[in-house]
Amino acid sequence: MPRGAKKATVLRKAAPWLLAAACTCAGAQVIPSDADWQEADTPPPPPLKLQGLVPLDMGRSSELRWGVDPASIRIGSDRVVRYVVVGQGEAGAVNAYYEGLRCDTAEVRVYARHARDGDWTPSSQGWKPLHDNSSTRHSLVFARTGACIGQAPNRSPDQIARDLTQAPTYRFLNEAR
Repeated sequence: MPRGAKKATVLRKAAPWLLAAACTCAGAQVIPSDADWQEADTPPPPPLKLQGLVPLDMGRSSELRWGVDPASIRIGSDRVVRYVVVGQGEAGAVNAYYEGLRCDTAEVRVYARHARDGDWTPSSQGWKPLHDNSSTRHSLVFARTGACIGQAPNRSPDQIARDLTQAPTYRFLNEAR
């Protein structure tokens, strides 16, 4: 084999590893393929708190005031951002959900709903798309304004909470598939 051909073969074989190393060094996150993904065990929902919520700017799209409990935000080993979101009406009605968000697939899942008796009621609902669905509008705003950067979770729960308090920059760019 000519010397140049041998070098090209070595580079071709090493290219994926070099690209992964370059992305890692540059701070980018390598996103595993969806076929390899498996959801981790979901921790139980934390106690509901109505004080100290970080507001979500829903514009005129909701009659409820939505907010996220910053202490509830977690990023799992499965790259799912889990959090408690609360919608409050002017008359005092409260809707609270313990949700999971997948930035890489633009999907959300409700793990539990908060009941009037003070307990969480588990939900059997599966993953559903964030886009084109009015029931996930608050989740899309959460994704775009702090939880996701591109198709990856933000750096940390603390960073997500900080970014939610800043002016929205719409970091979440994934569109419906």
